[in-house]
Amino acid sequence: MPAQHPSPASSLSITLQILSIVFYTFIAFICIGLPIAVLPSYVHDQLGFSAIVAGLAIASQYLATLLSRPSAGRLVDSIGTKPAIVYGLTGIAISGVLTSLAVALQDWPLLSLGVLIVGRVFLGIAQGLIGVGTITWGIAQVGSQHTARAIGWNGIASYGAIAIGAPLGVVMVDRLGFAMLGVTLLLLALAALGLIRKKPAIPAVAGVRLPFWSVFGLIAPYGITLTLASIGYGTLTTFITLFYIDQGWDGAAYCLSVFGVCFILGRLIFTNSISRFGGYNVAIACMSIETLGLVMLWLAPSTAFALAGAGLTGFGLSLVYPALGVEAVKQVPVSSRGAGLSAYAVFFDLALAIAGPIMGVIALNMGYPWIFFSAAVMCILGLLLSVWLSNRKTR
Repeated sequence: MPAQHPSPASSLSITLQILSIVFYTFIAFICIGLPIAVLPSYVHDQLGFSAIVAGLAIASQYLATLLSRPSAGRLVDSIGTKPAIVYGLTGIAISGVLTSLAVALQDWPLLSLGVLIVGRVFLGIAQGLIGVGTITWGIAQVGSQHTARAIGWNGIASYGAIAIGAPLGVVMVDRLGFAMLGVTLLLLALAALGLIRKKPAIPAVAGVRLPFWSVFGLIAPYGITLTLASIGYGTLTTFITLFYIDQGWDGAAYCLSVFGVCFILGRLIFTNSISRFGGYNVAIACMSIETLGLVMLWLAPSTAFALAGAGLTGFGLSLVYPALGVEAVKQVPVSSRGAGLSAYAVFFDLALAIAGPIMGVIALNMGYPWIFFSAAVMCILGLLLSVWLSNRKTR
């Protein structure tokens, strides 16, 4: 009997349900995107710290997300998705207050940096809570058969928000000053908290919950592959501004925008390819494209070439997360889905946390272009691991 395909109306209804939830991911990542292109130069130029410290300032957020993932997964599974998102939005509000306070203390650079990093930690914890909360809520709302769609739209919301937020942050800082970033984070978080109050919650799923580290072990092979593929993203977002300055170019924020736009187009156009061709095949193809983009950034003789490389990197990375995620989520029971998604996301966080310091060292010793070469090598390793996982499944 031929497979039944959902009608356009039902497909649209499912998408709208997902969008009403991942809206909160969009708000969270607008708040993450606003400082992403201006924070490294602020730490480097205004506070007077080195490129490594600038990388650590960015990485502190991702490290906080990484370390809080186990707690975020348990919280989502135990108290439900909506309360977890509320906690995350509250963390963004606190981060906004601390960001503005750091600017007020910039005459004491070390103290200002410390307050700024604490604000980044709150933002990182919020990212973990909202990311896991929205995906888990989306899957519970529309059904596990739409896992790829829920993960895919969540990614579109996050990278789309960064594509908007990065250049907006540059304009905001140029016209209103760095302190306005903190005020904006606070206002966006408060607005989202007001909107979520009336949204019906879905109760937590009953059942036996696996210990986080048991779930982590089941997810690890897929997660390691994701880490290797995502190093390129961490490298691009952390160092593209300093790379452009080193090359004597302007317009680094637009590189992030091109990355985000191509990422979104990849997900919009090819999300259904995961169910059609399988998660492993899509991941392998996408990592091949991402590698090419990173090599182009490494060899870029001009901004046009760099923009093309960023675009291919975004297009290639677009389906890696949902393609491997569909395979990873199958490894855990529904009652531990939040823990499974948290464990999987840990590996993405790990890529962003280590990209800053590792690539900072490479940049200081070999030059900024070589950070993209190094990211390309890691992406190739992820591609080979994905091939191994696919062959293991076949056997």
